[in-house]
Amino acid sequence: MNLTTPARLADQTRPGKARRLAMSMVPVLLAAVLMSLPAQAAGKTSARAAKSEKIARSVTIYRDSYGVPHVYGPTDASCVFGYIYAQAEDNFWQIEDSYIRGLGRASEVYGDRTLSDDMLNRALEIPRLAKAEYDRTTGRARELSDALADGLNYFLAHNPQVKPRLITHFEPWYSFAFSRFTIYQQFIYGKSGLKVDEIKSAVQALDSTGAAAGSSTVSLNIPLNGLDEPQEEAIVGSNMWTVTPSKTTSGHALLFINPHQPFFGPGQWYEGHVHSGEGWNLSGASFFGSPYPSIGHNEYLGWSHTVNDPDIVDLFIEKFDDKKSPLSYLYGSDHRRATEWTDTIAVKTAKGIEPRAFKFRKTHHGPIVSVREGKPIAIKLARLEEGGWIDEWYKMGKAKNMAEFKAAMSMCAIPMFNAMYADREGNIFYIYNGAVPKRSTKFDWSKPVDGSNPEAEWNGYHSFDELPQLTNPKTGFMQNCNQTPFTTTDDGNPAKDSFPNYMTKETDNARARISRRILSTHEKFSFDDWARAGLDTTVLESETQIPLLVADWEKLKTVDAARAAKLADAIAELKAWDHVSTIDSKAMTLFALTFERAGRLLAQKVKDDWLRIRALEEVIADLKRDFGTWQVAWGEVNRLQRIQSGGELETFSDARPSLPIAGAPGTVGIVNNFYTRPVEGQKRRYGVAGTSFVSVVEFGPKVQARSLLVFGESADPKSPYNFDQAQLYSKKQFKPAWFTLPEIKTNSKKVYHPGETEHRKAA
Repeated sequence: MNLTTPARLADQTRPGKARRLAMSMVPVLLAAVLMSLPAQAAGKTSARAAKSEKIARSVTIYRDSYGVPHVYGPTDASCVFGYIYAQAEDNFWQIEDSYIRGLGRASEVYGDRTLSDDMLNRALEIPRLAKAEYDRTTGRARELSDALADGLNYFLAHNPQVKPRLITHFEPWYSFAFSRFTIYQQFIYGKSGLKVDEIKSAVQALDSTGAAAGSSTVSLNIPLNGLDEPQEEAIVGSNMWTVTPSKTTSGHALLFINPHQPFFGPGQWYEGHVHSGEGWNLSGASFFGSPYPSIGHNEYLGWSHTVNDPDIVDLFIEKFDDKKSPLSYLYGSDHRRATEWTDTIAVKTAKGIEPRAFKFRKTHHGPIVSVREGKPIAIKLARLEEGGWIDEWYKMGKAKNMAEFKAAMSMCAIPMFNAMYADREGNIFYIYNGAVPKRSTKFDWSKPVDGSNPEAEWNGYHSFDELPQLTNPKTGFMQNCNQTPFTTTDDGNPAKDSFPNYMTKETDNARARISRRILSTHEKFSFDDWARAGLDTTVLESETQIPLLVADWEKLKTVDAARAAKLADAIAELKAWDHVSTIDSKAMTLFALTFERAGRLLAQKVKDDWLRIRALEEVIADLKRDFGTWQVAWGEVNRLQRIQSGGELETFSDARPSLPIAGAPGTVGIVNNFYTRPVEGQKRRYGVAGTSFVSVVEFGPKVQARSLLVFGESADPKSPYNFDQAQLYSKKQFKPAWFTLPEIKTNSKKVYHPGETEHRKAA
């Protein structure tokens, strides 16, 4: 892992003459070590470099007029090499940052503020499990992980101007660690109800000194305005739709891909296309650091994902009740023995890198990650140890028909995420995917259960066929916007009674309701219709909430006419609105901010008979304070601005360029989602999550696609691809997503092999 060893770190703390003597010996010792290296080791390094050079020469990258890389290579592995190289060209900082976090080494860069994240990473044993998975992986998955590491190392070797903050050499197993970190630390762990900082209580309980484990941390992602959103709906969601040929003018199935992720940090999207001589032809998007697109389409089919909430994580209260044997814990009528180990985390401080050793403990259920009311709590995460999702996504992208796609997903290695599919044969398919454990129904699995009771054990996993799913419904359409699988379409949904209660938790939501209305009321979609619908800004909740507000105002006139009169013009603006958000709409500003403010007041349990009226009054007062008038266009408030990739090293500013956005939070019932974060001292609000990548695809004999990335391909402010797509994003327009080689060549600005400094125009 390239960690400084504890012995070396201890040496750094030696005082005076002893340390100077030790340091003076470094050149001698280094020379001795180098001389002792077997000749074959240097040969292996040279052979690796020669192999990478050969692969690089075999790969051609076409950068189209939006900077999207189309990577052509003779093998699938060579395409991974080229795809990760292109990512590194556009945002090496983010790749390295994501991997640093995935390896549990963020504290070496960020200090105490990420210590809890690293502690959790080590408690979950993500690096150990990643190494073990790589060691046992064979075949194509191993080839791809090797190619990814080779591509990154080749990039560093040929771009000396890029200075890594920590990782100067990438190992193939790092990609397995990054995948585990993304899936389990970013998506699944929070489903347990535990806070990341609680890992400190577990570690402190094992620390005989009782010392604190470090100062408080910050989230890995930019915090959203969470109080502004109802708890029953996820703040950051996603949309995906599909329709059969019966609902299209062309007679071809259509797919809408619309994940909503943070615009900054490890979860941001990157668009790319890989095409190999081994029949791999996949275009779509992935997180930075991924070996290939994880959503998108090939020439036969396509799919998207949304976050779902299957019960794939449980908490167990463990009873360590034998004082003579501290690692013994009660299980049934007997005891089992826990495993305890010490891990060292290097932490950046004002004085340099400081090693800190922490004790961790796990039972057969999983690691102890919290102590509540004196009770140790272990967490069990579905398929944490097994892995396999790199192979599953790869096989999904190689599938040529629905049977092959379902066979790939039947691995159920990917532990969560809804999937929605369409193909050129006109089939559409949806599944509430998850590695859902089989459990006894005697327990309330929403709370920690008694770990000493053998009846609380998981009994394997539900199979692919046992998960909620739907193929070719008679309605001709399906959608999922993070809501329950039982409202996927208007008629013929999976039957809720056919599945155990613990399998799903979701209810319906406003984004799903507006999606079903659009899909059910539009008789037949042209491809242009489909694209427009994908960025629709109709605001569903305003249709019910504004009449309620107006009714309150009418009542207010009878009891406090003077107070009501002050709101008359604003009420008239809302009543005259067509319920469509635009960047010029003043009514949207009033409605969106009032809806949000009312939600905040409710969350704070404010008692007020005129709560909606109060929310509107407060919004008007704020607008007058900041803008001098309440008549403010939505696009003046709601803005898109690109800051540094991680989102933590820069702040948003009204003084810097930004663009107006018509989208809004999903809770108002809008398809085009855009979540903002208020910034202290700034009048405007800036986007931090929402429609981050969007694609519309038509599956005819020749695939037709359009796409859009929130900012652009490159994180370099000097690049022409840094903020170019944001211009389209602001106007609700797509760009072409070229797929065939002739059209790619026609629209390419430069063509090159990885490592080349001289680029050429496509022939």
